Amino acid sequence: MNDQLEIIEIIDRPPPPPPLPVQPARAALVKRTTLETDVTVSLNLDGVGTCKASTGIPFLDHMLQQIASHGLIDLDVQAIGDLAIDDHHTNEDVGITLGQTLAKAVGDRSGISRFGHFIAPLDEALVEVVLDFSGRPHLSYNLQIPNQRIGTYDTELVREFFSAVVNHTQMTLHIRQLEGVNSHHIVEAAFKSFARALRMAVEVDPRRASRIPSSKGVL
Repeated sequence: MNDQLEIIEIIDRPPPPPPLPVQPARAALVKRTTLETDVTVSLNLDGVGTCKASTGIPFLDHMLQQIASHGLIDLDVQAIGDLAIDDHHTNEDVGITLGQTLAKAVGDRSGISRFGHFIAPLDEALVEVVLDFSGRPHLSYNLQIPNQRIGTYDTELVREFFSAVVNHTQMTLHIRQLEGVNSHHIVEAAFKSFARALRMAVEVDPRRASRIPSSKGVL
């Protein structure tokens, strides 16, 4: 009878890493109703870029789709406004409500990267956007749009839209045109660049964890 020797191999394995903390949902919904407009915006900062936009202003819907797609934000914007007068009130109130919804979604801004920067080309157009979730609203706007209208959209409303977003998100936003002669290309490059800069700024910084990204401890 042969003795059998059982060999047990002991492998020193490191313990499994602890589970990552569950991030709270960074989603928000805001409804804003005035005598001029009725606007509802919902968004998810950690989305995949889906967009439902119905503002009654086709070009604005197209630009909102750029924010969602390139910012990887799930975005739903529904607006009814006094378009029989003009697009101004609806355009501005969509910007206001989007800004309020962004502010609500980021909360006290703990854990976010805070700063964002992107330069987007669209054919001959090149637009740079730099933003900071600073808690201090400021807009520096430098687009030279040759035509007064893109389709039926008054290009003066581009500035009004971003001004409304800035004031109600309380961000610092610089938009600078580097190149461009085609009005549609210039504006769309600005929205795409804004979307990518926004995506960068609201991404969670794993090294910062839940701390507020400011030496003051508050934004």
